[in-house]
Amino acid sequence: MSGPAPSVAIVGAGKMGSALLAGLGRAESLGRVLVIEPNPAPDVEELCRERNFALRARVEASDAPVDALVLAIKPQMLEAAAPALAPLIGARTLVLSILAGKRVADLASRLPARAFVRAMPNTPAAVGRGVTGAYPSPGVDPEQRSLAQAVLSAVGSVEWVEREELIDAVTAVSGSGPAYVFYLAESLAAAGVAAGLPDELAARLARATVEGAGELMHRSPDASPGRLRENVTSPGGTTAAALGVLMAEDGLGPLLTRAVSAAKRRAAELSG
Repeated sequence: MSGPAPSVAIVGAGKMGSALLAGLGRAESLGRVLVIEPNPAPDVEELCRERNFALRARVEASDAPVDALVLAIKPQMLEAAAPALAPLIGARTLVLSILAGKRVADLASRLPARAFVRAMPNTPAAVGRGVTGAYPSPGVDPEQRSLAQAVLSAVGSVEWVEREELIDAVTAVSGSGPAYVFYLAESLAAAGVAAGLPDELAARLARATVEGAGELMHRSPDASPGRLRENVTSPGGTTAAALGVLMAEDGLGPLLTRAVSAAKRRAAELSG
């Protein structure tokens, strides 16, 4: 990105909007930040004060267009909110939407912009460790794509897809994925209790194991998950015995395939 630091407006400061806002608070490459939120949480108000972000309940007619307009409201609010956002949109404004189920066509029919990025972050964005899948509409130029990258990477890594329908698969894998991992921790703890461990000890062991395994994978970028699994598995040992169950024809792999397929199907239904 060249020229002055780009301006950004975030509409909606709920869980994901506030996570993005916190990430932007750590970014150094952005200029003016405007936050539109009628009911800001105390931590949002504090962050805006600390970072000198403008925080208001609504868009004003005198507002100037911004370089990036981030939509972080609830999807069902788009229809009512769109007309009031017009002052923020100029000829070079990029609309970056994290509205689940709202396709580029939905956005383009309601907002007078030419460039749209549809993005699907996940909840670890709240701690700066999210991953976001993003799709650029044909009207997005390289500079605008770089701007979207800068905004989204403030809360984690960004992966681009070149076909919009792939966002449904992204939603099924990484958007919903944290819930699968949390359920794994729940199930591992329950299995520990069934094996004779006290409830609280089983919960601590399961939680710490999932946390540690995730961090090990994070710190081993050159090792595939399969290789890391093999490193833990001794032939004929306890781990091999457990993996014999998990990797059976009706085990965890096929189960996850069915789960992701169900999530993808539902994402497509929500997108209309």
